[in-house]
Amino acid sequence: MVEAVIQGPGRLAATAQPGRIALLGNPNCGKTALFNLLTGSRQKVANYAGVTVERKEGSLRTASGRRVFVLDLPGAYSLNALSVDEAVTRDVVTGQSSEALPDLLVCVTDATNLRLNLRLVLEAKRLGLPMVVALNMTDMAKKQGIAVDTAVLSRELGVPVIETVGVQSGGAQGLLEALDAPVAAAAPQPWQAPGLDDVLATQREVRRILGMAVREPIGSLATSDRIDRVVMHPVWGMLVLAVTMFLMFQAVFSWANVPMDAIKAGTEGLGNLLKAHMPEGMLQSLLVDGVIAGVGGVIVFLPQILILFLFILALEDSGYLPRAAFLLDRVMGTVGLSGRSFIPLLSSFACAIPGVMATRTISNWRDRITTIMIAPLMTCSARLPVYALLIAAFIPARTVGGVFNLQGVVLFALYVFGIVSAMAVAWVMKRFRDNKQHSPLMMELPAYRWPNVRNLALGLYERAWIFIQRVGTIILTLTILLWFLSTFPSPPEGATGPAIQYSLAGIIGRGLEHIFAPIGFNWQISIALVPGMAAREVAVGALGTVYALSATGDDVAGQLEPLIAGSWSLATALSLLVWYVFAPQCISTLAAVKRETGSWKYVWIMASYLFALAYLACFITYRVAVALGAG
Repeated sequence: MVEAVIQGPGRLAATAQPGRIALLGNPNCGKTALFNLLTGSRQKVANYAGVTVERKEGSLRTASGRRVFVLDLPGAYSLNALSVDEAVTRDVVTGQSSEALPDLLVCVTDATNLRLNLRLVLEAKRLGLPMVVALNMTDMAKKQGIAVDTAVLSRELGVPVIETVGVQSGGAQGLLEALDAPVAAAAPQPWQAPGLDDVLATQREVRRILGMAVREPIGSLATSDRIDRVVMHPVWGMLVLAVTMFLMFQAVFSWANVPMDAIKAGTEGLGNLLKAHMPEGMLQSLLVDGVIAGVGGVIVFLPQILILFLFILALEDSGYLPRAAFLLDRVMGTVGLSGRSFIPLLSSFACAIPGVMATRTISNWRDRITTIMIAPLMTCSARLPVYALLIAAFIPARTVGGVFNLQGVVLFALYVFGIVSAMAVAWVMKRFRDNKQHSPLMMELPAYRWPNVRNLALGLYERAWIFIQRVGTIILTLTILLWFLSTFPSPPEGATGPAIQYSLAGIIGRGLEHIFAPIGFNWQISIALVPGMAAREVAVGALGTVYALSATGDDVAGQLEPLIAGSWSLATALSLLVWYVFAPQCISTLAAVKRETGSWKYVWIMASYLFALAYLACFITYRVAVALGAG
């Protein structure tokens, strides 16, 4: 156990061991990796009260077995906040929020970039809270030839300095031992935004401490710099980015075949098993035609969604995403955005909700609103089941040029279509802005590193669990509701058509068909669009339920692909693909827009313009396809 007392400024008497700590640090300092290492699966994610900034908290066991609660604060470069994230961090550590001050502040720093990190440490020290410095990424610093004298650094800062490696098992052992030491009582000092003289004085102090405690190699070219000569090149860098994105979407189809086939076989076998051992009736129909046809039709796409998330998480963990943002800054500037919008837009490929929430890091309000408005045009993972179904049904599985999967090429084209559409909408919005000046981009470029397997596994587990929860709650509920609407009332005596035609869903579908017939949608598609407003991936399950109940002969929900391939024209399939490029947002995304903007105005603008774009684009696509003989 560490015997040294962790003291706050001006305090000598130790009081008690900390029961609640907060992790404070710059973005990209490895703070979240350290949090994951400390807490493992004992963590939960919520939002701070009153804002949609993500709040991560968990618990750990110290070396003596004592339980300590951990709060992972949003990354901040300074307590002089320039974004909503930084404002939340400032309020928590300065006592301006509704929650109590932490017993101990753990300032996480990047050992390879102390020149930037120490400024926040010195600002935090003036708050009068007990604190320690976690010198993280010490393994990378040693590989780069950077020598940090922790004893000198601790002496000059006046707080304990503990080496950590957030991506290695046992890399936080020293910190865990330190948490068993008693801490001095806090002596909170009032915080004031620093003036220019204070900032300059802090920078001089940082240089003084670095000169005494840190030795860096002279004249050596870091690996990151060598990689950046290619990755950040205006021509080769764009080529690398395009190839990376292209390979990502190729992998979504190529890698997922085996697990998808296994899930399909499992759901089909379960359906046949229930049919063989249950008498015909309402219960069998509910389970086979409702639950299995609906839920099974959605969960089969989990492997593709996880592969997409794997690429995004790996690119983020490697340090590539900030470079892609810088690379695209000039391109995005032509439509009135900065490269800072890139990361929220990339997050929207997974889901538009975190993408909308990530815009809070954009300090310029006009840029932030524009990014929120176009984030839904990024192809979120909820669209993937619809795309995968239609592509598999209408696009042949053959290679192009002897190398590339044609279905993957089409998927990539749909993603590009969404991106180009988003840039076009941003350009139009720029025309209506009073201030058309481009906002300059300033962002830290972290050193490259291999993605950590543990972090990737935790991220994929979290995404998979969220997806399964959606399948088990909202998607299951909507599937059962749709089955009910598709089953009741029963057909009248002498009816010759499928029972669903006489049900409530059939009546609604026939009504909506008049609206969507000009763009090639039949009544089955029209029905599926309604629950798709709650969650887009439900549309696939809805189609499975509708066709299972309207099928004749040997047609079952497990044969949805050949069913639609045989009953829809190519023009209809292309129109539906285009619809989902622009499709009006799910209710959850619209709610996130309301929370982020604080206004219903932007919600109605988003829903209206997306519906108008979707209908217009589908009308053009369908009519052109019919004219070319695809109708």
